[in-house]
Amino acid sequence: MGHEFETVDELHVDATPDQVWDAVATGPGIDSWFMGRNDVDPGQTIRTAFGDYTPEHPVTAWEPGHRLAYGTDRVAYEFLIEGRDRGSTVLRITAAGFLPGDDWADEYDAMTKGHAMFFHTLATYLDHFAGRTATPVTAFGPSITDWPRTRGRLMTAIGRDGDRVRFAPKGLPGIDGTVYFENDDTVGIRTDDALYRFLRGFRGPVMACHHIFGETTGTTETTEQAWQAWLNTEDLT
Repeated sequence: MGHEFETVDELHVDATPDQVWDAVATGPGIDSWFMGRNDVDPGQTIRTAFGDYTPEHPVTAWEPGHRLAYGTDRVAYEFLIEGRDRGSTVLRITAAGFLPGDDWADEYDAMTKGHAMFFHTLATYLDHFAGRTATPVTAFGPSITDWPRTRGRLMTAIGRDGDRVRFAPKGLPGIDGTVYFENDDTVGIRTDDALYRFLRGFRGPVMACHHIFGETTGTTETTEQAWQAWLNTEDLT
């Protein structure tokens, strides 16, 4: 059966068109808001490495500072950049594609919620960290059997008070920040030097997908191992 889809998001951000272009069309820029590690061959391909997920998307439009498009029939993205007064920018993002099979509805739901998190992260990055690049930190926790229960335990561990978050994950620096986005499958927290995100993996584990703009303690690998240990020892399932 399958399902064709198209969604459009419009972001109004306090960043210049050049800063927006760098965020969506360079590897370090994409690393600072999307997922995993990314590599851009200008005008040719965009590659992502996220665990065992390593897609390579052909670039179909490359107009620096104005328009970027890439992807396949399954999922494709277009970014249209329009400068506004006082150094601000409007960014229009279109995601379109086709989900095959009779079970497309669950995948579409997960993808829609994930896209909302990624695009809100992009807007938050451009409003608060434009021009800076982050170290991406990715960790995978245990497989999820009861997501509402897992989410409840996760939010209890985080220790929310309204939009404010203050918690000290074992073996990691304390986090003091503000929730910048939340839906049923995700929560994003902004601090002065990082964007912390927790996501429900599609038919998989709970994940930590962070972007650290300040210095990390130890190597990226050891930081990821510390987050993985936290996800596994907090008994989130």
